[in-house]
This record gives sequence, C-alpha cells and structure tokens, in this order.
Amino acid sequence: MPFRPLLAACVALFACVPACAQDTSFDAYLQQVAARARDAGVTQSTIASAFAGLTPNQRVIALDGDNTSSGGAARGFPPLAPYLESHNTQARIDGGRRAYQRLRPLAAQVEARYGVPAPILFAIWGHETSYGAVRGNFDLVRSLATLAWEGRRRELFEGELIDTLRILDTGIPRQTMVGSWAGAFGNPQFLPSVYLRLAVDGDGDGVRDIWTSEADTLYSIANYFRDAGWRAGQPWGVRAYTPNTVDRAALTTEVVAPVCPRVHVRHSQWRTVAEWRALGVTPQGPIADDAMVALFEPDGPSAPGYLITQNYRVILEYNCSNYYAMSVGLLADEIAR
Repeated sequence: MPFRPLLAACVALFACVPACAQDTSFDAYLQQVAARARDAGVTQSTIASAFAGLTPNQRVIALDGDNTSSGGAARGFPPLAPYLESHNTQARIDGGRRAYQRLRPLAAQVEARYGVPAPILFAIWGHETSYGAVRGNFDLVRSLATLAWEGRRRELFEGELIDTLRILDTGIPRQTMVGSWAGAFGNPQFLPSVYLRLAVDGDGDGVRDIWTSEADTLYSIANYFRDAGWRAGQPWGVRAYTPNTVDRAALTTEVVAPVCPRVHVRHSQWRTVAEWRALGVTPQGPIADDAMVALFEPDGPSAPGYLITQNYRVILEYNCSNYYAMSVGLLADEIAR
C-alpha cells in the first residue's frame, strides 16, 4: 500500500536530517518511548505486551526510502486522465453504487447529521480500501516503532506510535491494529491520532469500530470532513467551460500555501461564480453565484476544466494531492448518478 496517510503533507514539517536516524539501538529507543507512553497514561501491561520481542521491520524502512527518493518535488505534472483510469475503474464505481444503494438509509442519516453528501463518503471509502477489501496487513506497532526509530520523521511517527498504544489500552486487540506500512488503518485509513480525535461510534455499541462496522466507518469519515470545514449544500466543484479568450496568466494566484504549495499553486485566484461568469467561464452544473471558487484545469486549457470550491480543499485535507481530490470528487459524482 502506498504511503498516503491522512494529512500526509504534515510529514515534511517533521523531517529530520539523516544524521539523526537510528542514533540508538532499537531496544534502547523503545525504552525511551515506553517512558513517554507511561507519561501519556498508557498502562505498563499494554506497553510490555506491545513491545515484547519487537524488532525493526526492514521492509518498512525500504518502503519509506522508496517514498523519499521518488523525486515528487522535481517532477512536472503528469496528466490526470491516466490516474482516473487506474483509480476510478468501473469496478470501483459499481462497488460504490452497490454500497450506496444497500446502505442508503444509513447514508441519509449520516448526511443529515454532518452535512457531507453520502457519495463523497463512499468515494473516500472506495479510494482508501476498495470498500474494505484492502486495508493493509502491516502490524502498526512494529511499523510505527520502526519509522520512529529510523528517525527521519521521528516526532511524527513516535506520536502515532504512542497513540497506537493508547488505542490498544482501550481494549482494541493487537491483531486488529494492522494497516498500511506508514500507520494508516481501518476502512477509512485513519492514522492513530486521527482515530482518537475523530472516529465515531455510529452504531452505538460502545466501540469505534472502523474495521468492520459500516456505520462507524461512514460516521467517522463524515466527522473528519465536518471537522475539516466541509460546507453543507455546496458541491466539491463543477465542470466549467472556459473560452480561449480568458487570460489564464492574469488569473494566476500569488498566494503561497503554507502546506502542499505545489498542489495549491495549480489553482487560480478565488472569485465568485458570478465574477467567473462575467469573464465567460460557464459552470456546467448547479452552483450558487455567490460561491467562492477557483478555476482548475488539471490537463491544461484544451482539456476539461473545473470550478472548485472550499469543499475540494477539504478533500485535500484527507490527502493533499490534486489527483486524489479530483478522483474522489469525480467518483462521488459517478456514485450519485
């Protein structure tokens, strides 16, 4: 499973120079983490059970190295269409439609409570784990301990490791705590810190079960989106016709985003829909004239363009990638058809 934990953009904020990596033995480092976990209120029995016989996972170190060396910052922008073809497959669309139809009463309940359209919830679920079919099989304690010990992003992964211990301390079985190599788990692929903060017991059984409970899964994703600022009643974006007479250069944003700047720099200045209409840009779907939107043409002026809203930026909070956000939005549109 690729490295795509929630809020992955924050990883760069915790980057560590190579010299700090593996600056102590693995066992000695675990003793340090154990002390910090006890200070955080984790019981000694949970710590001892989780760390017993633990060894570094060399596969995780290799995957983390591959992720680092991918050269994303140096690349140009690949076309969107091939990404959509591989991610928004007909099987994924059909699976989302079936799940939506089967769970429509539950989905309506969640949508009414959180204001997030149900198709968006299913699109996230579909993208993250193919509706629960592929959740990852890495032991989270071992993976996160390995990444924290390695040291390149120690502050981030050590915090997630301690939060994993806190989850175990609530009675969640160790064998349940498996997921991606970088620590995301469950149907929505939450990081441990996100689970503790935003997971919801949607079915009222006393457990926030984002592994097997469809209610908890949908409630939790919706709670994440509401917390990230989803605006009810507004689409994520709409297809837009932009005539060649529009001066794209004059619309380039001068704002440098503090997080994921290469993602946001591809969006134009923000204007109301009415202002875009005055420029000749015509929305191809329903959207209020006073909605603030930016023009995004992922494959250039000769390809489909979109007017994206604040809700598109909420999808970016889940995974800061235009390819991901576009595919989620378009998958949701297909599921809703």
